[in-house]
Amino acid sequence: MCKYHIVFTPKYRRKVIYNQYKEDIRDIIKTLCKYKGVEIIEGHLMPDHIHMLMVSIPPKYSISQFMGYLKGKSALMIYDKHANLKYKYGNRHFWAEGYYVSTVGLNEATIKKYIQEQEKHDIASDKLSVKEYEDPFKGC
Repeated sequence: MCKYHIVFTPKYRRKVIYNQYKEDIRDIIKTLCKYKGVEIIEGHLMPDHIHMLMVSIPPKYSISQFMGYLKGKSALMIYDKHANLKYKYGNRHFWAEGYYVSTVGLNEATIKKYIQEQEKHDIASDKLSVKEYEDPFKGC
């Protein structure tokens, strides 16, 4: 049983994972994982990165082999579904190089808490940033 906590980001840490893109990226990642027999026990899509907690990868795949497959195929599928992103962000370069990975063992509860608190923090900071950019001359 090989379980991992994986984090990876779009190139230049662009904030592109929202609304329709978020749903499509989630579905694409789930589909690709199902093809390889990988089970995502919990995952969170943030605006500028993806957390996959407790990813159970079959022992026949190395983590680097799986991540190469996941990021490569998902980029192709994202560009097929949303052709405008290909021209906006460059052909075949949706994800940044590299990823963070750690094994999940006794610290599972700590990792879950961290991800959930980070999501709350991101939501709160987005609400603050929206107010910051309101037009001060709107009512004049």
